[in-house]
Amino acid sequence: MDILQEKINKAIKEDIKITAYNKDWPKYFDQERVHLLNCLPKGLIKRIEHFGSTAIPGMAAKPIIDIMVEVTSLEQTKKIIVPVLEKQGYDYFWRPTFGDNIPPFYAWFIKRNHNGIRTHHIHMVEKDFTEHWERLDFRDHLIAYPEVAKQYEDLKIRLSEKHPHDRVAYTSSKTEFINKVTQSARQELKNK
Repeated sequence: MDILQEKINKAIKEDIKITAYNKDWPKYFDQERVHLLNCLPKGLIKRIEHFGSTAIPGMAAKPIIDIMVEVTSLEQTKKIIVPVLEKQGYDYFWRPTFGDNIPPFYAWFIKRNHNGIRTHHIHMVEKDFTEHWERLDFRDHLIAYPEVAKQYEDLKIRLSEKHPHDRVAYTSSKTEFINKVTQSARQELKNK
């Protein structure tokens, strides 16, 4: 088996554990944001956003900080940023946005602590990757509507119990809920 396939197998089979909200999650995001800004080329990096469940105050989540980084060029990201972060121990994947090998592709990194436990997921995309940037609408909607956030939290807990060792099944099982809420959030934004 080649090294990439081993990395993929490891990544998709790691345990899924939902933990209580940690008030330090925003701080962990900010520390990583500062690190990325300090170690990566200034001209390639634009905005850096905290998204996902750890960005929702009070929400139980997998204790992994999701970060969206706008880059000016994914080709330059592969040439310049990937070697820098891989040298620091980040796992790197050239990942499809939809399904298996369906474009558009983006740069995705897993940062781990000294015990090999995931601490951060870093998604690097260009400005026009609408599918990715809509995740911020989802985040903002959950922050604005705690009752919807609670529904999502309950769903994630149920799915983590149903698929404790299958990240693909866990993630795909959330898709319908996420799409529905994102659609509501976008409609609300249009009506403002």
